[in-house]
Amino acid sequence: MYFGEASGYKLGQAPRDAFGDALVALGAENKDVVTVDGDVGNSTRTEPFALAHPDRAFNVGIAESNMVSVAGGLAACGKIPVVASFACFLLSNAHDQMRMSVAFPGLNVKFVGTHAGISIGEDGPSQMGIEDVALACTLAGVKVIVPADGPSSKAATAATLADNGPTYLRLGRGKVAEVYPDGCDFTIGKANQLRDGKDVTIIANGLMVGAALDAAKELEAAGISARVLDMHTVKPIDEEAIAKAARETGRIVVAEEHLSHGGLGSAVAMAASTSHPVPIAYVNVGDRYAESGDPMGLLQKYGLTPQAIVEAAKSLK
Repeated sequence: MYFGEASGYKLGQAPRDAFGDALVALGAENKDVVTVDGDVGNSTRTEPFALAHPDRAFNVGIAESNMVSVAGGLAACGKIPVVASFACFLLSNAHDQMRMSVAFPGLNVKFVGTHAGISIGEDGPSQMGIEDVALACTLAGVKVIVPADGPSSKAATAATLADNGPTYLRLGRGKVAEVYPDGCDFTIGKANQLRDGKDVTIIANGLMVGAALDAAKELEAAGISARVLDMHTVKPIDEEAIAKAARETGRIVVAEEHLSHGGLGSAVAMAASTSHPVPIAYVNVGDRYAESGDPMGLLQKYGLTPQAIVEAAKSLK
């Protein structure tokens, strides 16, 4: 069983695999694209780019802080560096360099954090990026993007490379439901409505989009009409879509594979409170670290399921 299956979506690529495919193709089109890797290119899927363009791929070893500083230098020379590592290694180990070497000067560096969330499973909590969105959002001028599936990850990769400025792209490890068609449109900062509804809006990103669609189907069977928004851009958040959902449905549930503070839920709450305050419920990891285990088992144990979204929606008055 996977999120999105109950809604009829097929299992597709892992977001990191889709990113790797897109990077090779986009790199062939733009000679300024380079990669900077922390010796995990086989996992982050920058390795195919390095094999195709060995003169434009730099492996600095297990030294994330140095990796980011090197990327800053490359960007200052006119290159478009794609810096990829596990989300927790990149954001936790190199946050100061991301701040001072990239965000402060506003350089055109593309950060990519893979193996995000607890769904990486058996790798365990030391490698689970569950605070990365919050950390990335604290970096002034950095856009933060969390695509839902393979096709949208390819589109997000193209959008980030085309965008002139620093970005953070968060990608999952495992295969997820394919909720978008190949070649789908993707606009940074603009949410996608995947399902309409009038009683409650479910706002999600990443693999929780599939869970949100399954939850909406279950709610429909209970007589509750749920709108589903894929809020793939956490920063800048689509304030217009949130305000519209709040006015038209009166209730919001936010679902994300992240800690309870500083992520999508915080961004949605801030936006709603300044436009059209409504009751909001949250489905997330909470204020805790997870453990090693089967990916789906972990998602169930820590309350990241369609059923949890359904219960949250029903709890809103």
